[in-house]
Amino acid sequence: MTVVGPFGVSVRDRALEVDVQAGLAAVEAGLIEATKSDVPFITEAAQHLVRAGGKRFRPLLVMLAARFGDPYAPGVVPAAVVVELTHLATLYHDDIMDEAEMRRGVPSANARWDNSVAVLTGDFLFSRASTMVADLGPAAVRIQAEAFERLVTGQLQETAGPGAGEDPVAHYLDVIAGKTGSLIAVAGRFGAMMSGAEEAVVDVVTQFGERIGIAFQLADDVLDIASDGGESGKTPGTDLREGVPTMPVLRLREMAARGGSAADRELCELIAGDLSDDARLAAALAGLRAHPALEAAKQDTLRFADDARRCLAPLPEGPAKASMAALCDLVADRTR
Repeated sequence: MTVVGPFGVSVRDRALEVDVQAGLAAVEAGLIEATKSDVPFITEAAQHLVRAGGKRFRPLLVMLAARFGDPYAPGVVPAAVVVELTHLATLYHDDIMDEAEMRRGVPSANARWDNSVAVLTGDFLFSRASTMVADLGPAAVRIQAEAFERLVTGQLQETAGPGAGEDPVAHYLDVIAGKTGSLIAVAGRFGAMMSGAEEAVVDVVTQFGERIGIAFQLADDVLDIASDGGESGKTPGTDLREGVPTMPVLRLREMAARGGSAADRELCELIAGDLSDDARLAAALAGLRAHPALEAAKQDTLRFADDARRCLAPLPEGPAKASMAALCDLVADRTR
């Protein structure tokens, strides 16, 4: 049993492991090259999060999807770099919106420098991604542009909140499909497309990417409440403290509105209040951990992981398909 990628996807194929690791190493080199500038300060700011590391989930999916065609095709690695650059750019902008002080174990760009540097660095990364994707052809440019539109739309939907009469859970799923699922879907699509895989395969891995992306975000929602911080890599209750209504909170509110107990409503009021105080945050975490809403959020996560797994059914059997299925297993393991 060997391991592929930063997520520890277990496979039994040495050739796949070697190839994927080589591909990811090439992506890493490509990220460093793509973030260089003639202005040393821009290089420093642009490489700040690149050098901090990260899961590199999107490049990993590009590499796995490319196994259904020619994984050594010249567009595969650049496509993975494009997707990761786009993701990194959104992180610079997200940290400004969230007023985050840390990212990947290092000070966020806005904390180290200021908001202006962070937003402009994010723009710089978007521009580099756009230059690279132009070399991949007009179809790739269109796909990237459409995904970017969905990503921004998801962020705007989150900022605006659900409209009058709109189901908050459905609204939230639309938000994370745009913010997270869209770019992960592009990772799968680019990998298969650049490798010359059949169109039917491209469609399958695109659908898989969106669903597994949503599942991973929902798993993070659960971990923000349920973990001790070691698994999620961040302090438990971070989303709660920042007032982000993730799936466990939405399920709690839904249950409270549908004939919930007085204790349910009290917990909703606590969560809606100021959680900057550590004692209040601890009480909110304890309440959610003991509430059926957390289990409901876990089931939501598993449902999307199962949906992602079902998407893989038409693909030919082999190590690449098994590794993609293992991502679904990983979501389940993180959620339990």
